[in-house]
Amino acid sequence: MTAIVDLEKCNACGECKDACPTGAIELRDGKAFVDESTCADCGACVDVCPNEAISVP
Repeated sequence: MTAIVDLEKCNACGECKDACPTGAIELRDGKAFVDESTCADCGACVDVCPNEAISVP
């Protein structure tokens, strides 16, 4: 499973990008996007998101 970003809640603060150990998150057009091929499903991004915009199903 890959981390999912709720684009309505994301404000591109960059906390998730900084926390991602595999570098799977990038910021584009004011939103965070997850590269499914490099996401390790670790949940580090979920733990740091101040807007609760990321989940790992």
